[in-house]
Amino acid sequence: AEILIFGGINPRFLTPRVLLGSINDFMPICIISLFVTFVLITGGMDIQAGSIVGLTSISIGVLWNDVGMSIWLAGALGILIGALCGMLSGFFVAYTGVQPMVVTLGGSFLYSGLALAVTNLSATESYKGISGFPGAFTHMAKGRVFSVVPYQLFIFLGMIVLAYFLLHRTKYGRKVFLVGVNPSDAAYCSIKTKRVIMSTYMLSGMSASLAGILLTAYLGTAKADLGKELTLPIITAVVLGGTSNLGGSGSVIGTALAALVIGILRFGLSMAGVSTQYLDIPVG
Repeated sequence: AEILIFGGINPRFLTPRVLLGSINDFMPICIISLFVTFVLITGGMDIQAGSIVGLTSISIGVLWNDVGMSIWLAGALGILIGALCGMLSGFFVAYTGVQPMVVTLGGSFLYSGLALAVTNLSATESYKGISGFPGAFTHMAKGRVFSVVPYQLFIFLGMIVLAYFLLHRTKYGRKVFLVGVNPSDAAYCSIKTKRVIMSTYMLSGMSASLAGILLTAYLGTAKADLGKELTLPIITAVVLGGTSNLGGSGSVIGTALAALVIGILRFGLSMAGVSTQYLDIPVG
């Protein structure tokens, strides 16, 4: 329905190249929300993903531009950075009993601060960002099949399959649900609940790093503040997709559809002339 409404406001919105290409603008929301779903199903909360996006972006920029590392190796290390960030926060949530909201709020400040610290290691001024990435790297995010279907759409579909398989077709997924339903019963069934909880934050961190890599390639610039506006849309997509914030229930497919709805809503409003600073109002 929203596609038809926005198409009526601006006919260009219905153009296949424009409509399909719009997914490039909100791909980080789509990818990250898939794995934040895991966190919420365990009864947790993750509001640090946007900071990990920025930390990953500037880290791969510095590793490539100032250290001289291959962009692909820098990207692999970026995924590792996301995994370590997620594991650190997951450790505090699982093993200290501190509320997940408090831990990930602290994590968002910590990782944003680290991103600024990494920026100072570069010879490039922070406000300019690091650019000039190899064509093969940027083409990964900007390329299209038949000049219409963006490569990022296939990446998103691949992430949906991976997340769906992990959550709904493996023993690990069943453990995630059981931990969310009743942690005590899960522990009684010999499930290592703390490791399961920590692993969900690790997956969320890795997805944030992947989103950071794609966003950097798409924009052609590595900056520490990329992703700072993603928290609200990500959590909204997960909850709107049917995942309970109390834990125990959720669906990857529901989250994926909700992320698309939110992304198309934001893109449609921008094409209708709504200023970007007001896009979070209708989403909220």
